[in-house]
Amino acid sequence: MGHVLVLGATSEIGGEVAARLANHNTVTLAARRTDALDGIAGRLIDGGAVAVHRLYFEADDLSSHRPFVEQAWSNGPVDTVIVAFGILGNQDACEVSGEAAAQTIHTDFTAQASIITEIVARMEADIASGALKPRDGVAGRIMAFSSIAGARVRRSNYVYGSAKAGLDGFLQGLQDRLHGSSIQLTIVRPGFVIGRMTEGMKPAPMSSRPEEVAEAAVTAFDGRKAQVWVPRKLALLAFATTFTPRWIWRKMPR
Repeated sequence: MGHVLVLGATSEIGGEVAARLANHNTVTLAARRTDALDGIAGRLIDGGAVAVHRLYFEADDLSSHRPFVEQAWSNGPVDTVIVAFGILGNQDACEVSGEAAAQTIHTDFTAQASIITEIVARMEADIASGALKPRDGVAGRIMAFSSIAGARVRRSNYVYGSAKAGLDGFLQGLQDRLHGSSIQLTIVRPGFVIGRMTEGMKPAPMSSRPEEVAEAAVTAFDGRKAQVWVPRKLALLAFATTFTPRWIWRKMPR
């Protein structure tokens, strides 16, 4: 039995991932809107979760991150963390408001780097004290979400894309720091996801739905993969973008 912590549990992808990891585990759901967690909490109990806890989590309040981690661990050491919060932001607003641009970058990069750093530090302390013990070489697992938008930033969503590019670089560097340790970090890079976050937007080619992203992410997670693109052929697209001339790239649609 383990303890799974889901940050951004009201997100569709976060809920779908939680449902796939709930069986025989304790799950702590963390979100700003804790009153919106009834549906997913019930689904997790039906799916075999031992217990489901709910915590208020304000990702943008960096000063709350360390106390939050302590609170999340109060129900027992956490060995699995899903970081699934984020915002798409409004590109038009970000182009005329520095505050709007900074908010998107703060939520999608700075806040994620902060909470993940606190989580890794706590896991490392638990491993050193013996509170978390490796099983087949792994004591703690973290799943974090980047995006195809960060592979090469486009003019049409460069604020969100730059935040994801920064986050992806941070996560890769953290993977290098954790190499050889008993903490696993899996980076998930979806393309356009059809759901509440993109409601009203025309789906891009190679789009996925939240349940498809979650299924691929958990399969990679359980397989101890360092990264996964969803769908997998996005990896080829990301590679191809590096060869696209700048004058063509700046005209690319969303």
